Amino acid sequence: MSDRSPPRVNKMSRSARINVGMAILIALAAVLLMRVHTAGGAKLGNASEGHRLAEAWCNPCHAIEPHVAGLVDQAPSFEAIANRHGTTAISLKVFLKTNHANMPNLVMTPDQADALASYILSLNTH
Repeated sequence: MSDRSPPRVNKMSRSARINVGMAILIALAAVLLMRVHTAGGAKLGNASEGHRLAEAWCNPCHAIEPHVAGLVDQAPSFEAIANRHGTTAISLKVFLKTNHANMPNLVMTPDQADALASYILSLNTH
C-alpha cells in the first residue's frame, strides 16, 4: 500500500476564474491605454520650464515669444512651429533629439525635451 494522497483539486469555481481573468484583462487594457495616451503626447513637461530652456538655448535664432517673427530667416518662430500641421509632442521630441544641419547639436534629457515641447505647443493658436 502506498501513502499517496489524492490529487489536489482546484476549488476555484469557473465563474471566479472568469472574474479574475476579466479583472486582469481590464487592468492590462488600462495600462495599454495609459501608454498609448502618453505616446500620443498627452503627457508633457512643464511649459514654464520649457520657456526658460528656450530662452537659454533657442533665443539666439528663434523667436520664442508669441506674435514675434523669426529672428533668422531660416529659423521659424516657435509659434509658427506650434501652428504647423502635424506638430505634436512626439514630433517635436523626435526633432529635438535628432541632429540637424542648421541647428546646434543640443544634448537634453527627456524631461527637458518634454518641457520644451510643452512650451512650443502652448503657443498653438489653432
